[in-house]
Amino acid sequence: MASLLLVITTILFSSLLITIFFSIASKKKNNNKANHHHPLPPGPKGWPMLGNLLQLGSKPHEALTALSKTYGPLFKLQFGSVTVVVASSVEVASQFLKTLDANFSNRPPNCMAEYVAYNYQSMAFTHYGPRWRMLRRLCTTHLFSTKALDDLRYVREEEVALLARKFVQAKDTSTSIGVEVGKEVDACAANALTRALFKRRVFEEENGPDGGEFRNVLEEVLKLGSAFNIEDFLPWIKALDLRGLLSKLRRLHRWYDDTLTKIMQEHKMTDVSQGHEDKGNKDKDFLSVLLALKEDGNLDEETKTKLTDTDIKALLTDLFTGGTDTTSSTVEWALVELIRHPDMLAAAQKELDSIVGRSRLVSEFDLNNVPVLQAIIKETFRLHPPVPLLIPHTAAEPCEVAGYHVPKGASLLVNVWAICRDPKVWSRPLEFDPSRFLSGGKYADVDLKGSHFELIPFGSGRRICVGMRLGLRMLTLLLASLVHGFDWALPDGLTPEALSMDVEFGLTLERSVPLVARPIPRLAHDAYVA
Repeated sequence: MASLLLVITTILFSSLLITIFFSIASKKKNNNKANHHHPLPPGPKGWPMLGNLLQLGSKPHEALTALSKTYGPLFKLQFGSVTVVVASSVEVASQFLKTLDANFSNRPPNCMAEYVAYNYQSMAFTHYGPRWRMLRRLCTTHLFSTKALDDLRYVREEEVALLARKFVQAKDTSTSIGVEVGKEVDACAANALTRALFKRRVFEEENGPDGGEFRNVLEEVLKLGSAFNIEDFLPWIKALDLRGLLSKLRRLHRWYDDTLTKIMQEHKMTDVSQGHEDKGNKDKDFLSVLLALKEDGNLDEETKTKLTDTDIKALLTDLFTGGTDTTSSTVEWALVELIRHPDMLAAAQKELDSIVGRSRLVSEFDLNNVPVLQAIIKETFRLHPPVPLLIPHTAAEPCEVAGYHVPKGASLLVNVWAICRDPKVWSRPLEFDPSRFLSGGKYADVDLKGSHFELIPFGSGRRICVGMRLGLRMLTLLLASLVHGFDWALPDGLTPEALSMDVEFGLTLERSVPLVARPIPRLAHDAYVA
């Protein structure tokens, strides 16, 4: 026992010395580079080994916003052995993601990408280059093109109609019972996505064959994949796996890999039994398209490689884990704000009634010209960006930004939460005011597609979210359907003013207290009937 303790102590002490040595060496190297060109960005002093990690707290986006008020819109932090720069203004963010976009098109190393995303093989985390372009090309052509989105419109509308019927059946205006809105919306978005990906509804009822397990695994992945796992910044912690994080990620990866392997095998058998016949668009899911490309042996012209099973599974894992939580979180926040601002809820209902009437549910065809609803969505993204710090970027080469030196290998965080609440950009930044985006408003021309850095919830540049178009379609249909189809009341005894607005930081910015509300049908009874 004593010898084991001695070995462990020796390993820890050696790791500590190595970490300190490399930290000092890296700091001297960066300082030397800075002295030859421009100074490093300002920033607070940190603790030995840990750097500024302890200053992040449980809400890093708020802590970083507070630091920007002291050190300016571009400042430097040290997270263990990793140098981090933080952009907190429109001007600085545009320099990184527009002017220097090519230099910041890669992702820094992290445990989530290594142990869940097939060792950086997924589109979100793979190195920028030919392989990334191949994966993105597959998605934009076969899943996110206008034709592909239109072909699968019926899937989204069917899932949203199922959700509306479920809310009608769950209503009980005589009691204080409500529904957990975010949870139900999350299941709806997940089912719509996975039906498009591999023709399966993965979030069935809790007592169904798959629903509980899929839900639990996804929630655990999102929790463990939070943006600031200390293992990403302290090599000796990662090597020892003191928190058991890596073991948990390996277990989750095995579950995903086994599940996706079974789904792929089922698809292959189905395709063989059908003789690869064209059954029409409604039988074409993304996985079937990918498997057909793989079986045909198509050679990607740029990478000179063929599609593999690992490529397919990595891409599906990426799309599944990143494609549902942001949508459900934004819908939940939007409903919270509309309950707190009943005048805006009434305005949105009036707009949709004028287009749809009250005899049927909303269709995507109805949503081409709904300025009030679009303004509500934009304002929700502004006040409650689902990914407040975006996915981190890393510098391929040293560069100069806003008069400061940014060293090679530095990680970049873009604090969109701070930008969206900057009083220099937004009037009354803490108020929910969708009218700022309506015709005649100061921000009427601002869109969500990455060109207006005042509002970039999906990022910008080369690594902008590839699923943005699908996400916006699903989000708009979901919110329109819930606003048009229902009035919303809180459980007895709770007033809108008493709704908690606290958040929990993770891969997405979610409510600490889930919204529980009572959906009260406002359409003709037949509108909800299948």
